[in-house]
Amino acid sequence: MADRGGQALVSFAVILPLVLIPVAAYAIEATSLATRQAALAEVAAQVAEDAAQQIDEATLRAGGPLQLDPSAAQATALASVAARNPAATLRSVVVAGSSVSLVLEERVPLRFAVWAPGGGATIAAPASARLASGYSSPSSFIALPFRSFSRTG
Repeated sequence: MADRGGQALVSFAVILPLVLIPVAAYAIEATSLATRQAALAEVAAQVAEDAAQQIDEATLRAGGPLQLDPSAAQATALASVAARNPAATLRSVVVAGSSVSLVLEERVPLRFAVWAPGGGATIAAPASARLASGYSSPSSFIALPFRSFSRTG
């Protein structure tokens, strides 16, 4: 019988790259997608806050409740997305009373993932914000300077 001690080494050298290269590619793509997802979520939160500042002035002046102007909120959201992340698209905007909910999505190209259809992935980020009225009267817990509490003598 012939000595077959080197056969395991050759098999390992051939099979190892077939396993490690896809795992490394997946790790790189997953990290890239997570980074883009975090950035998109940040933009979505900022866009929702911008849209939640569009008060319906006509209703408020007529004595109605504090609520958002749906058309102004949607227009502000579109402009804010275009300014903050031109690659993102505004999939939906829902304005209900004093709150706004939206979903942004972005198509991210994948460099190493040959198994992905179209060579990319679509990520989405939901966000919501609410308009809240301020205080009706000043608080009694006003911060005073430290020297107001010091004793002399």
